[in-house]
Amino acid sequence: MATYVSRNLAKCCGVLSSPTQYGALRLLSTSNVQKYPRKTVQDRTGKNIVFVDAVRTPFLMSGTQYAKLMPHELARHALMEILKRTGVPKEVIDYIIYGTVIQEVKTSNIAREAALSAGFSDKTPAHTVTMACISSNVAMTTGIGYIASGAYDVILAGGVESMSDVPIRHSRQMRSLMLKANKAKTLPQTLSLLASFRPSFLVPELPSVAEFSSGETMGHSGDRLAAAFAISRKEQDDYALRSHQLAQKAQDKGYFDDLVPFKVPGVENIVDKDNGIRVSTPEQLAKLKPAFVKPHGTVTAANASFLTDGASACLITTEAKAKELGLKPKAYLRDFIYVSQDPIDQLLLGPTYAVPKVLEKAGLQLNDIDVWEVHEAFAGQILANLKAMDSDWFAKTYMGRSSKVGVPSLDKWNNWGGSLSIGHPFAATGVRLAAHTSNRLIREDGQLGLIAACAAGGQGVAMIVERHPDAPAFK
Repeated sequence: MATYVSRNLAKCCGVLSSPTQYGALRLLSTSNVQKYPRKTVQDRTGKNIVFVDAVRTPFLMSGTQYAKLMPHELARHALMEILKRTGVPKEVIDYIIYGTVIQEVKTSNIAREAALSAGFSDKTPAHTVTMACISSNVAMTTGIGYIASGAYDVILAGGVESMSDVPIRHSRQMRSLMLKANKAKTLPQTLSLLASFRPSFLVPELPSVAEFSSGETMGHSGDRLAAAFAISRKEQDDYALRSHQLAQKAQDKGYFDDLVPFKVPGVENIVDKDNGIRVSTPEQLAKLKPAFVKPHGTVTAANASFLTDGASACLITTEAKAKELGLKPKAYLRDFIYVSQDPIDQLLLGPTYAVPKVLEKAGLQLNDIDVWEVHEAFAGQILANLKAMDSDWFAKTYMGRSSKVGVPSLDKWNNWGGSLSIGHPFAATGVRLAAHTSNRLIREDGQLGLIAACAAGGQGVAMIVERHPDAPAFK
């Protein structure tokens, strides 16, 4: 905890209050909720770009039913199902954009490989994007840019991640030796290379969810951030429990309309639900040991998002094109912004920086937002962002603002759970957030939704979604 920013963030917590006085769920108190007239956000593209619908495979813990699949097979299923859901023919799709983070070497442009395997024409271009946990947000907003520019009308965007089979490399020394051996022309050259071999060359390079710039894992950063904001272990466990309870309730009520069943080859039963939702007791959560900073850390396997396999896909187009195709869009995609900050001490604070900027761009106030869907990397990360947003000191010291951003009320926040419970296939989560935002706006009779997420590299995103007047009601 020796860094400058961490020390000063700790001061911020002292300004706020103690953890017992400023509990996780009290921070999101609904006692002072005020009602405001509904607002609409003006279209700035001239195209009224709409989010027609979205689907996703069930999100599964890595190493379970999807373990033998390649990532493009998950993506293929999502692409096929979004066409089935919307009834749009493959030939109508102008372009496909897909996100991925842990890249499968054999399918480096996974958007193209998934599209071809899903039966799209080889004349339909596709490309892959990556921006850590907000990769499918990038896919969607790239699509918005293409449509706004007039280049294309109908775009599929999504993301996929398979953590069950991540690429593991030989060591650099072994790779160098193998490449040189491949070029050896004579027996003496080959023998000379073999003589240089050392057993240590066989140690593999395992992938790690860590920052290249700092070498620090995201879990370690989450633990440090929670400590800097004086967020207790109980606060984190309470928030994680809330996420699982709400996800279980939404799953039981059939609210996960974006989820499409998947008959996985070699798996007996159809996969038809997320398998990471597990409601525990506070006592069970309290027994878990720290996962990253041992023995005194507060981030555990239960209050952190877990390694997940899954894919998502959505259809975006113009309002006019949707009408021409006989589609009833769920929402307008009104505005978005990306932010970046210090990847060491503020790695996970993207939402704090992005939320006020996108609200100001759209001419909105905090209380204009009816639905909040915010990516839950760690419970401590969520609570740190909320404390930062509720701190005048943080706003003035780090954000150049005269006053704090403020925090939304609990009854608007991740009402169907989040990444802690539903799961987090890195590149697929952005579309899941957009789907839940639009679906919640319909079910909860809301007008405006806000999506926010942090990402590796100290980056983040915020997007404004507005319910479409023709959005079909759920039965």
